[in-house]
Amino acid sequence: MPLPNRVDPFGNIQAVPERGTLFGNRGGCIHTPEQGLHGRPWTNERWICCLLEYKGWRRKLMQPGRYTELFFLDEATAFAAGHRPCMLCRRPDARRFIAAWERANLSPDTQIQSVSEIDRQAHAERIEPKSHAKRVTRAPLSSLSDGVLLSLDAEPSEPFLLWRNSLHPWTFAGYRPSQPVPRDQEVTLLTPLSYATTFAAGYVPAVHPSIDE
Repeated sequence: MPLPNRVDPFGNIQAVPERGTLFGNRGGCIHTPEQGLHGRPWTNERWICCLLEYKGWRRKLMQPGRYTELFFLDEATAFAAGHRPCMLCRRPDARRFIAAWERANLSPDTQIQSVSEIDRQAHAERIEPKSHAKRVTRAPLSSLSDGVLLSLDAEPSEPFLLWRNSLHPWTFAGYRPSQPVPRDQEVTLLTPLSYATTFAAGYVPAVHPSIDE
């Protein structure tokens, strides 16, 4: 049976067969000894996205008391769910991301003192403090950059990737054939706002190969 460790763009963790191209965690252990989920779906603000392979390291999934491994279709999905590049296994990506995040979210010539500043802002943008539900943003479609995931008012439960002037329906297995971008309208932005502005500042997230099929 698939483990409950696949993450969708709404940040929900589901049990499906498809693994995706990246994995990550939400700071620690959110699973039971029986490999189910328990409590709130994170342990701290440091939600990261990692390579599937790094230096030949191997892990047994969902070990008791160890961090819960989560899997994502691609980097765009991980960002939508609230995760950023890992500073260890994805250091070049992380550095590019931090530089673009600073350009997008800080005053000129200002730098962060620690990546924890990014994590704190992202956590405030991705989680409703009382309900622990996903926090989303309303935005005009025309204001958004490639790489964000969103939903339309007509299909609120269906995520779409904005990519090269098209909307691509998202699934755990990949993207379905694209649809023309509708006339400008307000949409529900699933990607945390500071991450979306980082895309506008030059960081282009990696997307699943199915985007070109």
